Amino acid sequence: MSKYIFVTGGVVSSVGKGITAASVGQLLGSRGLSVSVQKLDPYLNVDPGTMSPYQHGEVFVTIDGAETDLDLGHYERFINIELSRESSVTAGDVYRSVLANERRGDYLGGTIQVVPHVTNMIKDRIKAVSAQSEADIILIEVGGTVGDIEGLPFLEAIRQIRNELGREDALFIHVTFLPFIEATAELKTKPTQHSVRELGRSAGIQPDIIVARADHHITDEIISKLALFGDVEEDAVIPLETVDSIYKVPLVLEEAGLGNYIMKKLGFEKEIIPDLTNWRNLVNKIEQPKKSISIALVGKYVDLHDAYLSVKEALHHAGLEIGVDIHIDWISAEEIENAGSAEELLSKAQGIIVPGGFGPRGIEGMIEAARYARENEIPYLGLCLGMQIMVIEHARNVLNYANAHSTEFDSDSPFPVITIMQDQQDIDNKGGTMRLGNYSCQLVPGTLAASAYDDSVVQERHRHRFEFNNKYKRVFEESGLIASGMHSELDLVEICEIKDHKFMVGTQFHPEFRSRPVNPHPLFKEFIATATKVLLEEEQTPG
Repeated sequence: MSKYIFVTGGVVSSVGKGITAASVGQLLGSRGLSVSVQKLDPYLNVDPGTMSPYQHGEVFVTIDGAETDLDLGHYERFINIELSRESSVTAGDVYRSVLANERRGDYLGGTIQVVPHVTNMIKDRIKAVSAQSEADIILIEVGGTVGDIEGLPFLEAIRQIRNELGREDALFIHVTFLPFIEATAELKTKPTQHSVRELGRSAGIQPDIIVARADHHITDEIISKLALFGDVEEDAVIPLETVDSIYKVPLVLEEAGLGNYIMKKLGFEKEIIPDLTNWRNLVNKIEQPKKSISIALVGKYVDLHDAYLSVKEALHHAGLEIGVDIHIDWISAEEIENAGSAEELLSKAQGIIVPGGFGPRGIEGMIEAARYARENEIPYLGLCLGMQIMVIEHARNVLNYANAHSTEFDSDSPFPVITIMQDQQDIDNKGGTMRLGNYSCQLVPGTLAASAYDDSVVQERHRHRFEFNNKYKRVFEESGLIASGMHSELDLVEICEIKDHKFMVGTQFHPEFRSRPVNPHPLFKEFIATATKVLLEEEQTPG
């Protein structure tokens, strides 16, 4: 039977619950335990798929096509697992299911209430992860902050599970923040004390472990004070000071004794020495001095870097493997549009990446960035929309198809080189209706893509409605833009590349979701390896 660890957060939002939960998963996995994870989000959206990235950052897509919170990306990267739709639960989805049951008459005419009907549904979703994964440990992160009214049913549900299972099969970790007061130059524990008290008062939950986040050093005196007023053992107060890389967090928590303490509290009598060799090697790589290269990320949502979180991490994973630091230059596509040319903004770039997005804003700036990459032999990686941008640019400037476009942005284009799939044309609902999740991609031998993957068939994750228009496939190939990856069952182009360019590759899928810190994605690795060979003008030796 699975054991459960519930992670809650207090004092402020964005306190680091997701990284903490992912790090705990890494520590337990390194002890030979199988781990699965679930995120409970109290918002009323059914999923984050229709939200602006400025609301919660990127939408992370699972192998079975669930559109989920970005924290699932952290879980997959830290624990090296693949999650499914069971790992994401929202209040909107829970209430929708309860109401659907009521309409069917499943409740025998009873009055539908938050307790027990909503809380029972939440408990069923939590237990479904255990049934599906059969993991030794199920980590459950409760989104939001203690005190949020919408989170109360979730807290009540996990309280009930603890009572049903007992203390050796369920454990509570509360992640809080210690603010630093400049005037007195000290960290304050009072907000954490109030957060623990609110957790008990509003939900009847007493944490077993307090993870105390801070931007300054946490002294033994503070630890003792948190233990006293939080009613936990001193060994159960885990200091987590801000570090310069999230990948250092598992080692910080292990050094603080968190792994062994969890094992003891969950009834594992025999101490298991964790095998963190690969993770320590990763951190050693991070700390080594390295040459830096500049990658321009040209996108729509660059003011919020979390909108491209998996892309950012995939770039850094590849950089660690190649042995270079990645400096990301976050460039607004609209800024390129306003400048009228990409030359000034992209002149320092040793590689250009155009990630996914929706809507017409900034599209012409992205097309200009693709033109600059093609004409100046700068490595280019287009992801989803970025592949479509590459196709549109080639149509306009190589094939001379004036006003070539995607029907997403111009339904009357005379050259609709990107168009909506036939089975998508009559869909009105926006949520959960795109091509989502894993699809196979057959690689064409002798291409850059096939060489990078060193494989013939791969599985990659998708999130889009519009596709390469096969009507133009032959003329594109005759002009040098080839389809180097296909989904043969639906005859869909998955990867495009330009034959006579050192690296200009676009993928209709999102390879960033499969990248891992100790196993970078092959396309990102090849992209960065090629970018390291680009000499900027000031680095070139006069002939």
